[in-house]
Amino acid sequence: MSPHPTSWHLASLLQASTRTQSRSQGRAIHALIITSGLKPRAHLLNPLIAFYCSTEDLTCAHHVFDRMPQRDVVARTTLLATHACAGALAVVRQLFDRMPTRDTMVFNELLKRDEFTWTTMITGFVRVGDLESARKVFEVMRERFDVAWNAMIAGYSQHGLYMEALDLFRDMYGKGIMLDEFTYTSLLSACANIGLVRTGMEAHAYIVHREAEISLPVWNAIVSLYAKCGRMEVATRVFDAMREKDLVSWNAMVFGYATLGMITEAREIFEKMVERNERTWTVMITGSAQHGQGEEGLRLFNRMRHEDSKPCDFAFARALTACASLGTLRHGAQLHTQLHTQLIQLGLDSSVSVGNALVTMYARCGAVEAAERAFRFMPTPDAVSWNAMIAALGQHGQGFEAIMLFERMLVAGYKPDRVTFLTVLSSCSRTGLVNEGCKYFDLMDKAYGIKPGPDHFARLVDLLGRAGRLQEAKHTVETIPFYLDACVWEALLAGCRNHGDMELGLMAAERLFKLRPRHNGTYVFLLNMYASIGKWEGVAKVRNAMKDMGVKKELGCSWIEVDNQVHVFLVDDTVHPCVQEVYALLEKLGASMSKLGYVPDTRFVLHDVGLEQKEYGLSTHSEKLAVDFGLLKLPPGSEIRVLKKLMICGDCHTAMKFMSKVVEREIIVRDGKRFHHFKYGECSCRDYW
Repeated sequence: MSPHPTSWHLASLLQASTRTQSRSQGRAIHALIITSGLKPRAHLLNPLIAFYCSTEDLTCAHHVFDRMPQRDVVARTTLLATHACAGALAVVRQLFDRMPTRDTMVFNELLKRDEFTWTTMITGFVRVGDLESARKVFEVMRERFDVAWNAMIAGYSQHGLYMEALDLFRDMYGKGIMLDEFTYTSLLSACANIGLVRTGMEAHAYIVHREAEISLPVWNAIVSLYAKCGRMEVATRVFDAMREKDLVSWNAMVFGYATLGMITEAREIFEKMVERNERTWTVMITGSAQHGQGEEGLRLFNRMRHEDSKPCDFAFARALTACASLGTLRHGAQLHTQLHTQLIQLGLDSSVSVGNALVTMYARCGAVEAAERAFRFMPTPDAVSWNAMIAALGQHGQGFEAIMLFERMLVAGYKPDRVTFLTVLSSCSRTGLVNEGCKYFDLMDKAYGIKPGPDHFARLVDLLGRAGRLQEAKHTVETIPFYLDACVWEALLAGCRNHGDMELGLMAAERLFKLRPRHNGTYVFLLNMYASIGKWEGVAKVRNAMKDMGVKKELGCSWIEVDNQVHVFLVDDTVHPCVQEVYALLEKLGASMSKLGYVPDTRFVLHDVGLEQKEYGLSTHSEKLAVDFGLLKLPPGSEIRVLKKLMICGDCHTAMKFMSKVVEREIIVRDGKRFHHFKYGECSCRDYW
């Protein structure tokens, strides 16, 4: 018996409802089917299932499917595709496994012809990151269509398995499978993300030679390849030659320049853009913050808000990163307060990236208690959140609290990664928790299968070296199972400097000179070692070597924020407009500190001069000048927060303790390694740094 004539018309109307996703029209048609007395078959029920799937009403879709007298492959595949896109892989697997060997056609024939079913399975697994299951489906396909190959290669590339993507591409190419724009973009993306610029250039040449017309997405992937690999001159040539450009093209150029720290060039591209999106703004803000232009990053963020561009959580996070790079707590706290309501309105108050940025910002600005509050109020912290908080505690001299938080992390069910162990080892090193640090180092591989890298070994050497266990540190260096990079030798040299082992220190320095012959840090370490024991001929020798190599000692520089302005002080500063007031206060404080027992430690003077000149040289170190300026200009009782690039010297560290006792104020100094909180004549590092 032929179907009711109107059923075909209803099927057509259902297809139109699916395209427009008109819920009311589709439901009305379903109601008409029920009340009309029709006994619909697959030609009508399949569009009905497709309609409910398009509107994400899977309950009704299954209701129709379960009552079908004969369920064909179209209905099954429609449901399978919808659940795959939604990430419901358990349901997908169940539907796929229940597909009969015979449906309206022989299923073995379906394996050869219906690429959609198989590709849907692969795509669904790829979408949720289950690449192992995707590969299993791919491997059992008797005939692999180019779409399936592309889905697998794209999956590997999108989930960071770039070498796997390249290996599969070589297999695809070797089998003569047709390549298309999807293949090219995945291939170029993989090359870009692991820096294989030469392979990418070969792909570029192949595409230009083979394709008469290259699509815009492929051109964008080529520009991104060169931009991500730092080849901006080539990226610019390709970009300028493109007849058509879109937002992706422009963003790739902005990203390339900003990542390289070429902020001026990035800004020129940025200003030429007719259209910008969240990525454009975020890349510019991030690039500025990461390359010493935190104020520019904040200005861009405020401009983004004022130009009616709705910031995403990443933009908020990058603006906070800009505050962290400046070390300006006031800016960061004000930004947090001002945006709190907006974050709630945009539904970003529970964003993990914003929460992590708040933890890092407060920690890097010296407010570890505020960092802890931000961490505590995060509804769903991730492993990055725990790592950030552990690192914050370690940087502020709270090593025991850091490892306790690490233990809490394990109890909470979070799996530590290699970054977690770096933060834990650093925390132990900074607070002298040697046995604990060694225990956690051993646990990395034994308990969690994480092989220690050069950075982990450097932390272990630093841990042992700081504690004066230099022979153990030396033995560790000698047993490291791979090529040693500079960070390991620097850690050993630092331990030798702190504990006066000239012989081992010279050996470490010699290795560093071979690795980085013009790096000033090694020379400064040696200068300090020789000067601390009064070997001025050694100091002279190092200075001559620096002169011969064209190496200059980096000048001490400290800065402090007062009245919305960042004030910078150099060692022996004579330029700052208030420097005479600063020196006057310094002399006054020095007299009070001397009465309490402060004696300048002249071992930290790198010149063979008289005692009086040595003491004067110590008094003009940049961090002392910045602290004294804060005492002059900030309200009574307020904290003094000073930042500097280099490590604080031993004499300044002692002086700050006495100073905090004299003025009865907390002094916080962030140097190149950690934070020091001076209060009541003590330091948070407990003199272990």
